[in-house]
Amino acid sequence: MDALPLQGAPAFSAPSGVQAPLRWWESFEDPTLMEHVERGLGSSFTLRAAYERVQAARAIVAREGAALRPTIDGTASGTLRERRGSDQLVVGNQQSSQVNLGLEASYEVDLWGRIRSSVEARALEASATAEDYQVAAVTLSAEVAIALYRLTESTAQLALIESQLATNRDVLRVIENRFAIGQSSGADVLRQRQLVESTNEQKILESAGLEVLEHQLAVLEGRPPQEGSDLETPQALPVLPDLPAIGLPAELLQRRPDIRAAYLRLQSADSAVAAAVRDRYPRIDLSASAITFAENPSGLFDAWLNSLAGQLVGPLVDGGLRRREVDRTVAVRRQRLAEYGDAVLVAFAEVEDALARERRQGERIASLERQLALATTTYRELRNQYLNGAADFIDVLVALRNQQGIERDLLEARLLRIESRIGLHRAIAGGFGEGREDSEGDGNGPASVQRRE
Repeated sequence: MDALPLQGAPAFSAPSGVQAPLRWWESFEDPTLMEHVERGLGSSFTLRAAYERVQAARAIVAREGAALRPTIDGTASGTLRERRGSDQLVVGNQQSSQVNLGLEASYEVDLWGRIRSSVEARALEASATAEDYQVAAVTLSAEVAIALYRLTESTAQLALIESQLATNRDVLRVIENRFAIGQSSGADVLRQRQLVESTNEQKILESAGLEVLEHQLAVLEGRPPQEGSDLETPQALPVLPDLPAIGLPAELLQRRPDIRAAYLRLQSADSAVAAAVRDRYPRIDLSASAITFAENPSGLFDAWLNSLAGQLVGPLVDGGLRRREVDRTVAVRRQRLAEYGDAVLVAFAEVEDALARERRQGERIASLERQLALATTTYRELRNQYLNGAADFIDVLVALRNQQGIERDLLEARLLRIESRIGLHRAIAGGFGEGREDSEGDGNGPASVQRRE
């Protein structure tokens, strides 16, 4: 970390906030959201795959660590000899047998720490993979929340459009009645009919989008998309709580699992460089064996032949193979350093982006609410003037379209603000990866993966 000029980064542009709960989604105080997120964390195939990658990485560490211990192999063999001849030494057929049992052991003395460095590199990579699991869990929780609230907003939009469609049909009946008595033109009727059809088209599009969102949420929760959910959808978008505490940039570096993973991979690259350098040094191999043999199994363990050998192996000419491996690991180490620096800057940007979006969406919502109040008043005034013959219907139609469009935009803006808040929790990692308990209890499921320093 000290190799990067990131420790002196300025504070985030956010006011002081409240401490977010361990599971960030609980700050919304929405029981339905909690149920959906917990189901996603327990059933998602994406999270299961990330968990199995952690298990595979830890198995590799155990495999590599076996090189630090001696290996012992057992051997067994048997021979049967038959001699035939007519000379005075061999009369007729003679048979003899021999049974051999033995143990062979080998061990490489880790004189320079090459094996330990290699194992350490694998262990750090496994720890980084465990952090990747935490990233996947935080991402999944955010995606479930976004999908759920998009579904909520789509349901509200559909209800709003149906209400607008009913209003437009009521207006159409008024226009048709006025046309029947000669107080409105045929063009006014056609314009209103076109508005009814346009609103009906919006209803069709929103219905299609709602079904797609239901499918997306099902997949995130590990369910077939054609299967209906037994959980409810929130009836309305939630009121956002106060901003969570962002903390200092240096605290973010310790909290975000993707940054921890990038740093662990940088450390792993350091250990890989050390292993590559030490692979150029001589090594000491020890071997030992113990063999017993006999013609009769009853006397098999009466005699033993033991041996102990050691050899010093040092590279002389390898065509530059080991030197090039050192160069490769050094380049990978520089790559990991750059990736770590990029991860830090991206993390800072995500926090600032989420703060900016929520702040601007709050301003936009306030503006849309003022616009809606003005548009509603304008429509009522123009409608009354039209019914009294003091205004053209085209003005009434424009005012009605404007009012209904603002109503839909306001719903969308509220959703976008909620998505910005979810993005902020995701950017600050939401505390998910710190101190998470094993929700499955047996230590064998995805929820049991813990951060290992």
